[in-house]
Amino acid sequence: MSTVVLFNKPYGVLSQFTSQDGFETLATYIKQPHLYAAGRLDKNSEGLLILTDDGRLQHRISAPKHKMTKTYWVQVEGCPAQDALLALRQGVALKDGLTRPATARIIEDPPIWERVPPIRTRQTIPTTWMEILLTEGRNRQVRRMTAAVGHPTLRLIRAAIGPWSLGDLQPGTFRTVAHPG
Repeated sequence: MSTVVLFNKPYGVLSQFTSQDGFETLATYIKQPHLYAAGRLDKNSEGLLILTDDGRLQHRISAPKHKMTKTYWVQVEGCPAQDALLALRQGVALKDGLTRPATARIIEDPPIWERVPPIRTRQTIPTTWMEILLTEGRNRQVRRMTAAVGHPTLRLIRAAIGPWSLGDLQPGTFRTVAHPG
C-alpha cells in the first residue's frame, strides 16, 4: 500500500523539504519521513500538493506524458472576454512553445480561505475567478497563459490533481488517503 498525502500548501511555502534561502518549507507542516512531492507549486501559489512514498506513483502524477488533469482556480485582473477564453482553450503561444488546449471558464468566487497577505487590488480594475484545467505542467504555466491573454494572475490555487481534490483542507493541513500502490 502506498502512502499518499494530500496537502493544502499555503502561500509563501516552498514545495520541498529544505531551503538554502531560509524560506518556509514542507518540513514545517509534514513530519512523515520518505515522502516526496509529486509535482510542484511555486512559492506564490496555493493549494493541492500530493506527496507520496511511491516513486512510480509520483512519476505517474507529475510526468507530462501521463497527461493527468490539474484543476486550478485563478483570480485574474480584469474580466476575460470570450476571445481570451477561446485562446486559452485552443492553446497559448509562450516562449517555450504552444501550450496544449486547456479547459477555461469563468466561475463564481470559489469557497476558499483568506490569503495572508491579501492580493494586491486596484479600485478601478475588477478581478475575475476562472477555472483552468491543464494536462501539462510547465514552469509557471497558468500565470504565463493568463498574462499572454491580457489578464495577469493575482491568485492561483490548485484545487485538484486527477482524482484527488482539496476538499475541505485548510492551508497548512493535510490528510493521508489510501492508494493501492
